[in-house]
Amino acid sequence: MTDAVTICECFARDGLQHEPAFVPTETKIALLEAFADAGFRRIEATGYSHPRWVPAFADASDVLAGVTHRPGVAFKATCPNPRAVERALADLERGAGAEELSLLVSASESHTRKNLRTTRERQWERVAEMVALAGGRFRLIGVVSVAFGCPFEGPVDPGRVAEDVARLVDLGADAVTLGDTTGVATPAAVTGLFARLDRAHPGLPVVAHFHNTRGTAIANAVAALDAGCRHFDSALGGVGGHPSRIGYGAGLTGNVCTEDLVSLFEAMGADTGIDLDALAAASRACEEALGRPLHSMVARAGFARSAAAA
Repeated sequence: MTDAVTICECFARDGLQHEPAFVPTETKIALLEAFADAGFRRIEATGYSHPRWVPAFADASDVLAGVTHRPGVAFKATCPNPRAVERALADLERGAGAEELSLLVSASESHTRKNLRTTRERQWERVAEMVALAGGRFRLIGVVSVAFGCPFEGPVDPGRVAEDVARLVDLGADAVTLGDTTGVATPAAVTGLFARLDRAHPGLPVVAHFHNTRGTAIANAVAALDAGCRHFDSALGGVGGHPSRIGYGAGLTGNVCTEDLVSLFEAMGADTGIDLDALAAASRACEEALGRPLHSMVARAGFARSAAAA
């Protein structure tokens, strides 16, 4: 395998939303700089959620203003509603905006009500409004949460997910993310859904976003890779999950560990474009920022090629 893959580092947004303690703005900025220096070309930097619901991102505008915006690197901000896009536009006007916006939908009614505090029908109306507000000034990433199963309703029909993806594409999404929000996907389900979407939307970047709640995230990532996926989300240390004030998951709710995913992909011959020494340093910085060891196995054992060189 010689294909290149693109990994979006999600520690600063999906990771930190699960943390009960606020991480200082200057720490977030330093971490984002470290991620870019390590070679990540897509980085989830923050979210424009209301601070009452997700206080971790009360400093969203300050973070985007403080980070170095550089050619070839896209910082992404998550937008749950039109007000969030208005804030993103205001930051862009000030010269410190995100390059990408994530627009959220959930594949189930119950998760929509819990996570977005609205109905699916109303959220789709809001997404259409958000696309219109964005006015082509950002790269838009449509996100389908609970794409492989809902913690409240159980299995999700892949046909509904395919319809949601088609709807996002019709609205103007440049890429679509499939979120295994509570880690219930299986390799077989991943293979089937990614193959289906590739047939329906050839050339569409479909991003694999797997949580490791049940220890299957790496297996699912390999299944997606084998099915032709070349775009992945991950978080250093395997942190993340639902917002700390909105509970719907149990156990270790975090994302697939970036360190482990990069190590495996590189060993398989898939070029991630990531500098392993810089990634190891960023991994240590994330643990220092949260004040505890995180969940990456590679962070403890070392990268395979580093171990061989030693």
